[in-house]
Amino acid sequence: MAGNIVLAFDLYGTLLSTESIAQELASHFPEKAHSISSLWRRYQLEYTWRLNSMGVYETFASITRNALLHALAEHDETLDDDATIALMKAYDNLSTFPDVKPTLTELSSIPTVKAVVFSNGTHSMVSKSVKSSPDLSPHASVFSDIISIQSVRQFKPAPSTYFHLAEKVGKSSQLSDIWLVSGNPFDIIGSRNVGLNAIWVDRAGRGWTDSAVPRLRPTAIVKSFEEILTIIKDATS
Repeated sequence: MAGNIVLAFDLYGTLLSTESIAQELASHFPEKAHSISSLWRRYQLEYTWRLNSMGVYETFASITRNALLHALAEHDETLDDDATIALMKAYDNLSTFPDVKPTLTELSSIPTVKAVVFSNGTHSMVSKSVKSSPDLSPHASVFSDIISIQSVRQFKPAPSTYFHLAEKVGKSSQLSDIWLVSGNPFDIIGSRNVGLNAIWVDRAGRGWTDSAVPRLRPTAIVKSFEEILTIIKDATS
């Protein structure tokens, strides 16, 4: 792969929309579904950062479940075990964002680009999400590997997670050959901090506002997945 580009796609919030979880929640809490879903996602991410800071590791599946319980509690709601398990299984059937499928179809015809999924999720959780999603599963062959941070026992944006990615794709000494694609700003600055290139997917069109580390900015910003291919083709030409 020397000289070729690696496109590392974040999964949740980039390829797959976690907003579709709200549809599952609506069967239990019609008036609160979107609010609970949003808070669930917020705590899912926040817990990973807390654990990184404390030097403590829990699996992403466990974090996801605990974040759900937290979000429900803040809404003065509860679910029985069966309903909780059903919601967790919904992560196996998330919908893609509308711009994902046509881009992956075209990406499969570009031989100079190696595409991988790179996620905080456990390998089992991520594999199920990729292979069971009605939208994403037909395009699973586009990805040459599914890379989980599970063996690192830290979460993005810890530097060790991106070095793990680089090692897995054979680019430890060629970090700039890796282009992270993510809709999560913390993931963008985490990858840029160690020398990767990064494309931020700004579907809302609000522009870059993250100021955690002002000097760290995306290599490129796109409003739609289709724009990614133009950027990568320019980088490999």
